[in-house]
Amino acid sequence: MAKKLRTFVRGLDSATYGLNEFRQQQLSYNRVRNDEYVTDDAKVGHSGDSEQSKTWWRIGPGDEEFLTQTIHVHFVELPPQSSNHGHGHQNEAAFYILEGKGYEIHDDQRYDWKKDDLVYVHTDSVHRHFNPYDEKAKALVVKAKSTWMFMGLIQQGRSGPIDRPEEFGPREDWSRIWTPGVLDRKKVVGPEDTTWEVTPLGNQRIIASQEKTDGRIFSTDSYELQIDAGSRSGKYWKMADEVFYALKGSGHFLMWEVEAEIAEKYYARIALEPKRFDFVEGDTIYVPQNHVVQIFAGDGEEVRLFQSENRIFKHLGYDNIHYFEDAPNYKG
Repeated sequence: MAKKLRTFVRGLDSATYGLNEFRQQQLSYNRVRNDEYVTDDAKVGHSGDSEQSKTWWRIGPGDEEFLTQTIHVHFVELPPQSSNHGHGHQNEAAFYILEGKGYEIHDDQRYDWKKDDLVYVHTDSVHRHFNPYDEKAKALVVKAKSTWMFMGLIQQGRSGPIDRPEEFGPREDWSRIWTPGVLDRKKVVGPEDTTWEVTPLGNQRIIASQEKTDGRIFSTDSYELQIDAGSRSGKYWKMADEVFYALKGSGHFLMWEVEAEIAEKYYARIALEPKRFDFVEGDTIYVPQNHVVQIFAGDGEEVRLFQSENRIFKHLGYDNIHYFEDAPNYKG
């Protein structure tokens, strides 16, 4: 599994201006991945694991079946009475706690967490994860790491002295260049900090969004979605790609590819037939950019999904979702 090098950013090369062949190759890959799919086992180019902790990737830029580098997905597992080594990096990360409880040390401050919390590692953070309890702790980690890498924000590593110290002055407070007010934002957002509401998509718990300014995260948006057994979500169209994790239940996604017809302006041409992707609890489901999507719960039990996407799309002019069909329980 271990590779010689870790891929932090994947390049895009073509002899022609049109990139349709590249997109079609990505769209040909399976979009549902389970525990059998480990794209990276953190043996190369990762500084956080200890002898006890475990980290493994499911979606990222180094995948051989490359889906996206817009959003990364990996898992961190801490056995009872353990911790990892910790490290620092410029990119944010969001940890959704799947099992157990524990705490973080971020910039020498402690933050406790429990199951169903979303924990934010802020920009330019030195952080370490601890599980002092008698049950295993496990987290799903989502982040937009490549976005930082594209912008040259690559200063990361373990704590230690700098190279060439004789060429630099004394320490300065790094937070001087952070967005004003971020120190007052929450680092841990739990179910008690959010509410469920019925939206055109369905029954949602918004955890992180551009409009929800109490959490200290700027790069990813996240929510939970609950769909009753035998029911469905709204049918929606958006530009951002997404990753879902099945917290509970089973069902399927329908995804319609949207083709760009470039005439006197851009026109959207939606595929007549969707692709179907079945999922069960513990699967991740990837939705590519520029797709129409609808989610269906199986007849056996309700489905609960955790979703995350890169917020940068909203800053690029794609700050809207179009609904062709509302969820059955939405009353307008």
